[in-house]
Amino acid sequence: MANVNLQFKTNYAVSSTIEPFYKGGKVQISKDEKYIFCTCGTRVNVLEIVTGKIVHSIEQDDQEDITSFALSLDDEILVTASKALLLKQWEWKQAQCTRSWRAIHNVPIASMTFDPTSTLLATGGCDGTIKLWDVLKQYCTHNLKGSSGVVHLVDFHPDMSLLQLFSSASDCTIRVWDLRSSQCVCILKSHYSPVTSLAFTPDGTSMVSSGRDKICTVWDLKTRTAKRTVPVYEAVESVVLLPEGQDLSEMGVKTRGLHFITAGSKGVLRVWEASSARCVFTQTPPSGSQGGEVEDGDPRSLTHCLPLPSSLRLATVTAEHNILLYQLPGLTTQKQFVGYNDEVLDVKFLGKNDSHIVVATNSSQLKVFDLDTSSCQILYGHTDTVLSLDVFKKGSLFVSCAKDKTVRLWRQDQESGEVCCVGLGSSHANAVGSITCSRMKESFLVSGSQDCTIKVWDLPDTVPETDSDILELSARVTEKAHDKDVNSVAVSPNDKLLASGSQDRLAKLWSLGAPGANLALLGVFRGHRRGVWCVLFSPMDQVLATSSADGSIKLWGLQDFSCLKTFEGHDASVLKLIFVSRGTQLLSSGTDGLVKLWTIKTNECVKTLDAHQNKVWGLHATRKDDRMVTASADSNITVWTDVTEVEQAEEQAKQEDQILKKQELSNLLHEKKYLKALGLAISLDQPHTVLKVIKAIRQEVGGEEQLEKTLLKLRQDQKESMLRYCTVWNTNARSCLDAQAVIRVMLTHLSPEELLQYQGARSHLEGLIPYTERHLQRIGRLLQASMFLDYMWQKMRVTGATASGDYQDTEMDTAHLQERIFTTDGRSGVGGEEGAEEGEDPNCPAGMEGVAEDDSDDDEISISRKASVNRRRDGKRQNGRENGHNDSCSGESSADEEEEPGDSKMSGCQMSRGAASSPSLPMVTC
Repeated sequence: MANVNLQFKTNYAVSSTIEPFYKGGKVQISKDEKYIFCTCGTRVNVLEIVTGKIVHSIEQDDQEDITSFALSLDDEILVTASKALLLKQWEWKQAQCTRSWRAIHNVPIASMTFDPTSTLLATGGCDGTIKLWDVLKQYCTHNLKGSSGVVHLVDFHPDMSLLQLFSSASDCTIRVWDLRSSQCVCILKSHYSPVTSLAFTPDGTSMVSSGRDKICTVWDLKTRTAKRTVPVYEAVESVVLLPEGQDLSEMGVKTRGLHFITAGSKGVLRVWEASSARCVFTQTPPSGSQGGEVEDGDPRSLTHCLPLPSSLRLATVTAEHNILLYQLPGLTTQKQFVGYNDEVLDVKFLGKNDSHIVVATNSSQLKVFDLDTSSCQILYGHTDTVLSLDVFKKGSLFVSCAKDKTVRLWRQDQESGEVCCVGLGSSHANAVGSITCSRMKESFLVSGSQDCTIKVWDLPDTVPETDSDILELSARVTEKAHDKDVNSVAVSPNDKLLASGSQDRLAKLWSLGAPGANLALLGVFRGHRRGVWCVLFSPMDQVLATSSADGSIKLWGLQDFSCLKTFEGHDASVLKLIFVSRGTQLLSSGTDGLVKLWTIKTNECVKTLDAHQNKVWGLHATRKDDRMVTASADSNITVWTDVTEVEQAEEQAKQEDQILKKQELSNLLHEKKYLKALGLAISLDQPHTVLKVIKAIRQEVGGEEQLEKTLLKLRQDQKESMLRYCTVWNTNARSCLDAQAVIRVMLTHLSPEELLQYQGARSHLEGLIPYTERHLQRIGRLLQASMFLDYMWQKMRVTGATASGDYQDTEMDTAHLQERIFTTDGRSGVGGEEGAEEGEDPNCPAGMEGVAEDDSDDDEISISRKASVNRRRDGKRQNGRENGHNDSCSGESSADEEEEPGDSKMSGCQMSRGAASSPSLPMVTC
């Protein structure tokens, strides 16, 4: 009864994707504070802050990495510089390049910026030169030389009336350039390492510079001297001035004067008072992060700090490519965006309504994404790479295991979504590669390790709500389960059985027993040729599913441990399995980057989903079974939605619409409204129906003219479809004439230029040529064959007339002879001898006397032909003559012959005998 309304899934569609958008380099925020611009290889990605989605992606055509970019202060112009030494100006909202020009630099550009008026662009190259460009008039205005090494920093003075440019290069100095004279008017020396950032006061009288020499310097720009040097005890990457006139007492700002924030290698923001050179506020480190001094290059160190003055916020960028937004004055974390996840090893849905996902990447931090906003919470706790995750049934508790030989228990607050670590277990001797939770209650968890053991960890009835008192977990059972690494563990739906899969090519079934009892081995599943990557219990049946590095998936019976089914389709290792559709279907992912949907009953792969370019380590489905998520080594996380019902509804609506249109088409054909019928058939994309309409038009009276008028009234897209159909019709001898009729109309009334504007016209016309030539050859052969048939018929007529003419003339002559005899003697039956007795020429052969007479008498010839026709009326020409000879000789008349007046039986005998005895008788031809 449970499967009465079961709907098999047929397809999934991508609903959202979390992909890399920042891999290091420059970051800039638009003036309206809606977008973040950041580099990612050959692209500049535009991230919308509200939704966390990439709304624009500007990519170089030459596929060269972007070395620097700059957005004008009016948010209108974006200019990028690539390794190909090209500068490109973009209309970034449409992702269109409006101008491209060659940079005069001999080496790549390292830094660039716009002036406050958004008309001048300064570029600093790795060759130590600085060039200024007028982006409106499109020419180079200045070429400033004198810097030593790479110019990694350029910035305009906020007061454009001064026309001053500040730059810093590898010589650790700050140069001030007067743009009127194109000369360096001052060199500011204070730092002993490269200067990383400059911050100007709004009035332009003071400036703060920072460097990796762990100091910040406050400069008086009027006197161009250093007013104060502030030791900050960390390598500073960015400095930001705090706005004046705001209540920032929460940040320790209690006096008026210049205050600034530093961001650097320690990974925290600190507020400094310029007048006293002391730190008045230090940001609290992220929850769960380890204490102690942070070294340079640590993932937690900050590389950029950007102000958002309108909304009173700050944006920081970490060395791990994470972008964090803080709200002033409390420096509370507002949003976090992960620019690059590296290799994603596992992913699970999290939250009451599966609104979040927790991700294990190739790092010691866990990341929890809000699927609606793509905002991310970074969880600190593990000290080495996290390898596996699992979530309890209610969705608020989840566990993780890592290479640091520990397992951790985490809790998510249902209201705020904040996650904290509430439990820790550490007794494995090696990296913990797999972990699973109890299915019915939050009572225990099981871990499998590379030390070949399985541990069962009991949980108390009450799990702490916060991380104020982390629960110490202890393993109640430790069992050496396999001879090699344990890759996967799974608990049955009733919490009574445990399955494990190992690199030793075996899967084993264990009995968990009562709380406190040891594990009992129930059976071993043998059959895989390589290591087992995943084991999973069916939610409905007593079946265990396993996947292996041999590329196969097997279903095993739990009663006799026999293999029930084997699924083969992946080209490489199958890494993850999940049951869907109440256990009637399987989803699998592999190292080939594919996700496959299987129907268990038919052993059929229903669908193959291809959205990743590398190993798909993570695969999980929601509790409602309507979505799934995949995570890959290509750093992409994809959320899929079940679209089976949607596609079926669309297909049904499409079929209904097709039926209605077909009925309408039939009515139009019946009413002989050919133009509408043709347009409707083309809209249905039914070439056969279009051909049917064409044939119907041509069969009408004046069909060619009507066809011409109808075709010329079609729209251009309809004519394009007609040309495409004709290419197919022309391949068949049955429909080639209709195709040629349509082509004739189009070629006659459309110019070549207009015809070539049609989509795919060139290829279609090229496809018409060979088949048209073939049809012409075929028709030529047919015409030749028909002419040969006519020729043969004519020859047969001539030959037949000749042959019949011989007999007719012979009969005619002998009949003429007999008639002459009848006229002379008045007797019948007189032979040749009697003629001789009447005084005929004795030298003339017998029977030839009549021929010697004048045989051109028309009357006598007509009588002879009439007699001959009457004798042949029964259709027996030859037989009649032969039978006439035999019958006359016997003195009997043939029953088939009809006697003419003046003829006798004897005359027939004499005619035959005369013909037979006259070999020299002349032939009469037509």
